[in-house]
Amino acid sequence: MVRTRSAAHEEWLRRGHTALGGAVTSFVLPETHAVVLSHGLGSRVVDVDGREYIDYVLGSGPLILGHAHPAVVEAVSRQAALGSTFYTLTPAAIELAEEIIRAVPCAEMVKFVSTGSEATFHALRIARAYTGRTKILKFEGGFHGVHDYALMSAFPPEPSDVPTPRPDSAGIPPQVAETVLVSRWNDLDLTRQLIETHAAELAAVICEPLQRALPPAPGFLSGLRELTQRYSILLIFDEVVTGFRLAYGGAQERYGVVPDLATFGKALSGGYPLAAVAGRREIMSVTDFARKGRGEPVAHLSGTLNGNPLAAAAGLATLSVLRQPGVYEYLYRITDQLKAGLRELAAARGVPLRVIGDGPVFQVVFAEDEPRDYAGMLRADRELAVRFGLACLERGLFVNPGEKFYVSLAHTEEDVARTLEIFAAALDAVLLPSGTALA
Repeated sequence: MVRTRSAAHEEWLRRGHTALGGAVTSFVLPETHAVVLSHGLGSRVVDVDGREYIDYVLGSGPLILGHAHPAVVEAVSRQAALGSTFYTLTPAAIELAEEIIRAVPCAEMVKFVSTGSEATFHALRIARAYTGRTKILKFEGGFHGVHDYALMSAFPPEPSDVPTPRPDSAGIPPQVAETVLVSRWNDLDLTRQLIETHAAELAAVICEPLQRALPPAPGFLSGLRELTQRYSILLIFDEVVTGFRLAYGGAQERYGVVPDLATFGKALSGGYPLAAVAGRREIMSVTDFARKGRGEPVAHLSGTLNGNPLAAAAGLATLSVLRQPGVYEYLYRITDQLKAGLRELAAARGVPLRVIGDGPVFQVVFAEDEPRDYAGMLRADRELAVRFGLACLERGLFVNPGEKFYVSLAHTEEDVARTLEIFAAALDAVLLPSGTALA
């Protein structure tokens, strides 16, 4: 039941294909389902035909307060009247850095960049400069942006031949693979072996503490912390997704494990382009250009829009709302209703469906067993997950088919009820009456 589009909508899509190749990110819907969005408010987005969707993409996560939250709109408007960028310190950037330091256990010093990819790239550079070592260890299926080091075994089509990575993109020099080791998420024994074998070369271990939507197994993160400390390797948490989403202090607060460095983005700035690297002052100090005059290593970190005051103002407004009592309890409760309802719908239909994730971020996986690593995700029926997502989109949910659902403070009980109705219809649409998946 793909919705028809107006001629004007089709023209927007044609122009977008000509000028932008059909997308502004890697999020590309099939031609039959592609949309051009005109605006959003709260939990809803609206396309150029005026059709409304309950939004579970939320700009790929940043809009934890929902679209056009009044506090964020007011803060950005106020700052815009004062100036848009200065390439130097501003009160908004200073105050936002101070709030990150108050909130995040590992944060003693902060550096701003504009994107999550920049944040993880610079965190790895800082780690190499601080330790004097060149190699990093990451986990198969872990996504840390789109720079060369990140795009190593982030989404390989089959399990990696660990510890050798495989590039996920053309254009990456083969020499990059020589500096990256790959382990399996939640496999502490394998990771211990790799760290012990390569300790003298490893600058850092980087991970998403919630890898995409795969929670850490009990003891896994604390085991990484113990191993990296034992061998003087930096532990980096990529909290671009989890920061200020799983808890105000991020995954560090949620899981009780404190890394050496962490990266932030998405929810940090409420929908405006800003990201951050935070960590122990001793480590972060390698970005100080005064070191260069003393002949010490410097991790160059700069960008024209770093600490942009508009984005920093949006971040301060967002964090002010997130500090209010009951915020995270609400986010967890509303998401738990969605997840529990979907599980019940699947069980009633005899569908082997798993809902994985933690807090207000989850993913629908069609699998007999709950996956615990990337290989488990590969064994799941991704084609069916994508078809389910497209069926949801057809019925009024804006989703990234086969990928994560993000939940915001703007989502209501009414949104949950309507979403579960759509989930039920979407399941029925992709399954035979017997509960067998369509071929």
